Amino acid sequence: MTKRDKLVTKAILNPASLSFSEFQTLLSHSDWQKRRQSGSHELWYSPQGFRLPIQRSENGQSKEYQVKQFLNRLEQEKNE
Repeated sequence: MTKRDKLVTKAILNPASLSFSEFQTLLSHSDWQKRRQSGSHELWYSPQGFRLPIQRSENGQSKEYQVKQFLNRLEQEKNE
């Protein structure tokens, strides 16, 4: 099982438990590209051009709704 697979499983089972750095790693290993950062927001783009702004929550974790948005888009692009 690859690191990406482990992170996807962790994100599916408990999206709120993913640290921000783990989320960045997951995005990168899923071929998403970080194109720019504006203040506290990072803009990541999927291989098909979907834009996902992410930001670190106050406790250093990723935001649950952003992880869910990523997982939904990952599934959509897999089925296209």
